[in-house]
Amino acid sequence: MKWEGNRQSRNVEDRRSGGGAPVFGGRNIGIGTIVVALIGGWVLGINPLTLLGVLSGGGGGAPVVQQQSPAQGPPAGDAMGQFVSTVLADTEDVWAQLFKQGGANYKEPRLVLFRGAVGTACGTGQSAMGPFYCPGDHKVYIDLSFFEQLKHQLGAPGDFAQAYVIAHEVGHHVQNLLGISGQVDQMRNRVSKIEYNQLSVKLELQADCFAGVWAYHGHKQRQILEQGDVEEAMNAASKIGDDALQRAQTGQVVPDSFTHGTSAQRQRWFKTGLQSGNMQACDTFTAKIL
Repeated sequence: MKWEGNRQSRNVEDRRSGGGAPVFGGRNIGIGTIVVALIGGWVLGINPLTLLGVLSGGGGGAPVVQQQSPAQGPPAGDAMGQFVSTVLADTEDVWAQLFKQGGANYKEPRLVLFRGAVGTACGTGQSAMGPFYCPGDHKVYIDLSFFEQLKHQLGAPGDFAQAYVIAHEVGHHVQNLLGISGQVDQMRNRVSKIEYNQLSVKLELQADCFAGVWAYHGHKQRQILEQGDVEEAMNAASKIGDDALQRAQTGQVVPDSFTHGTSAQRQRWFKTGLQSGNMQACDTFTAKIL
């Protein structure tokens, strides 16, 4: 991926030195948090309910409150910090243009780098959950060690595989701005667990498609794609499909428990966005075939 020398976003908060936002206990958690917890359970062997308890501020005891420190960007010379800042900037440029074309203003998300644990408006986030988006504060949270796990544990190396992960989480931000996430979350207590899982799959596949839309326009505007980049993203999408994760973790596949979609579905919808560059092509909610 061609990213060196491109603009870097100022919306990156580096909390890796130990400072963090306050931890709010007992808050409701969004659907993105739930699916992250489930994936964390499959990959790392942790009970998803335990992860959800941590995220929602539960798990016993009073919520921990960290002292909030001034938000600072990554230090000079931090290659990975510069990389994520550049990818985030590229998503800002693409989505600002697309929202403007639709007659709206794009509210940029912030991206928080952390180690171990971090306070969010959705509760306490932990590294074991992988990257996640919190709709309560419009922030994407990433422990950069996840990219090593993506490469070595999941078998998905490459800088564009990492960019795909970031773009997917930004896709959740776009859904939040459009009101899609909220509509799905409102269905939580109105439908069965299996039906809600199906809605979750559609939400996640749309975020994959939005990541593809970003890649289409980012390359059209700045020629960011190099040979092998698309294959890196497609491989990453395959490695983090529900069926692949469940099979690797338990040796069994339970379709009714899917929350992100199969490997083939994730690849298909990322490719749909990449080939079309059209947000309207990402309507997973009315698609006859996922």
